[in-house]
Amino acid sequence: MDGFSTFQSDTKAQWPTTRGEFIITDFKFDTGVRDLTLHYQTLGALRTTTASDGHETTNAVLIMHGTGGSSDNFLNDDFAGQLFNDGQLLDAKNHFIILRDGIGHGRTSKPSNTGLRQRFPKYTYSDMIRADHQLLTEHLGVTHLRLIMGTSMGGMHTWLWGVTFPGFMDALMPLASLPAPILGRNFMWRKMIVDAIWADVDFRDGNYTADAPPIAGLRTAASVMVLMVSAALYLQAVGSTREKVDAWLKEQIAARVAGMDANDLIYALEASREYDPRPGLGKIRVPLVAVNSADDEINPPELRILEHGIGEMREGLGKAVVLPISEDTRGHGSHTIAKLWKQYLEDLLVRTA
Repeated sequence: MDGFSTFQSDTKAQWPTTRGEFIITDFKFDTGVRDLTLHYQTLGALRTTTASDGHETTNAVLIMHGTGGSSDNFLNDDFAGQLFNDGQLLDAKNHFIILRDGIGHGRTSKPSNTGLRQRFPKYTYSDMIRADHQLLTEHLGVTHLRLIMGTSMGGMHTWLWGVTFPGFMDALMPLASLPAPILGRNFMWRKMIVDAIWADVDFRDGNYTADAPPIAGLRTAASVMVLMVSAALYLQAVGSTREKVDAWLKEQIAARVAGMDANDLIYALEASREYDPRPGLGKIRVPLVAVNSADDEINPPELRILEHGIGEMREGLGKAVVLPISEDTRGHGSHTIAKLWKQYLEDLLVRTA
């Protein structure tokens, strides 16, 4: 489950994927060197076209999940059901769709599945996109991307891709993100979660056991996330009586805690510590459409950070979209409800065809 999204159902069988792994020997993290296993799943087949001038284009699309999430987060009716089916914008028959588990997430190497716990390398967003670039170029044979898009953390990675590998894609679409360091309230609530886990006596410096995890810390984390990722209109609807509030919170917190590992969560939240694409925004060479929602508590529009960031890009390349609040928006979780923003994706794909 994406920690920064509303709880979603299991993967749908109607979008069968090909799963794979790529092992990078001695991957150079910013904080050390270690072997790394990247898990991914794909839909469709890669097609590459070379123009007379030698420029290569492909039908490859990279879609990146949010903090605490995995590649499975996109295989549902709200996302894949709006984009991947026959005749839709990212029809899997015509596109090579790459859904990867970023470092520290899903089935990719992370503190919990390597046994390293707090000895796992303290990875950063920079590490994550460099590993993804190796996955694409060295393993999947992708030399160019038709589109890069991502949600929440994946949206921040989308900004970094444009800055770090500016000629590698035709178009960029960050969702529910900002092109600026994580500070203010956005850092405060993350720190509250990390501090709560470390303060739990059962955390034991990361050496807790499976039958005695730091439940108090994890329940605090889940409670904070429930408020930060949702929206007032939606919460008012699901919590129209006190009894409904009790039942809904019990279900949501239990579901989130069940999907959490304390070490993994700390690492994922702290991976953003060096995130700052601002110095390189002028390097972005391709059209970018950034979509946020007006009820997003993590990326509040009143800060005007998104618009300022777009203003730092080359003239005419960037566009900021803030979705108005409606009964359909879900605050930060609007990032995976494609019906809310797919018209902007269509415009972007037409513009960069």
